[in-house]
Amino acid sequence: MADESGFQLKGSAPERYERYAAPFMVPFVEAVLDAVDLCPGAKVLDLACGTGFAARAAAARVGPSGRVSGTDVNAGMIAMAAEQAPRMYPDIEFTVASAEKLPYEDAAFDAVVCQQGVQFFPGLDAAFAEAARVTRPGGRFAATAWAARELIPYFVAQYEAVEEYGGKELAADYEGAFSGTPERLSAALRGAGFHEVAVRQITFGIALPPLDAYAPGQLSSTSWGQAIVDTAGEEGLQGAGRVVHTRLANHTAPDGTATLPFTANLLTGIR
Repeated sequence: MADESGFQLKGSAPERYERYAAPFMVPFVEAVLDAVDLCPGAKVLDLACGTGFAARAAAARVGPSGRVSGTDVNAGMIAMAAEQAPRMYPDIEFTVASAEKLPYEDAAFDAVVCQQGVQFFPGLDAAFAEAARVTRPGGRFAATAWAARELIPYFVAQYEAVEEYGGKELAADYEGAFSGTPERLSAALRGAGFHEVAVRQITFGIALPPLDAYAPGQLSSTSWGQAIVDTAGEEGLQGAGRVVHTRLANHTAPDGTATLPFTANLLTGIR
């Protein structure tokens, strides 16, 4: 979940991303892998792989005769992905690379997946053209991108926190996380030469840890949280976390946890 614009992480943020993004990433990983119908021996690319959530799950599905590769433009994310990769079959090859210029031969993969990254590609058409190039004829593509922010209470609250503590310019940048609309994604994928292109919404109820600690921690694992720390310090980050916690008070259990709906657009196509 990183590329040239909109979601760059530095310092220890990739480590925090691995920890704090997991609750709401893992269920969607399973959905995106189900969509490409992986089988033992398959060759899979996890595009804009972040810390490798999808790559690790794909490795378990393709088995010892398969191959999994992961690319991300953010070197810190790739380093964390390599560190977290299980020492099991198959080895996962993680590479720093732009989605618009992949270091693979034509038709190298049976499937290409992208978990919460496509909305951040500055050149979506170019990235999808590269995905098409490295996917074999008949191979599958699947990606998730967050649906409209208004459908996801946690992100509604977080947007308000980012606007309050980071300002309107940062809040406008935050909106980029929700730019992966069905129309935009499906048009770009068709333009790249995929067929049977479809987009459907998927929703999971996600159980989050106690929000008093989780909300600022999770925000610190994003580029927007980093920007708040840069301008308002750790106190600003904690204040933004309190805004999220307060806005979600009606969803919070007595122990501080919250189970909230997260909705994504699932884009699929066949090469």
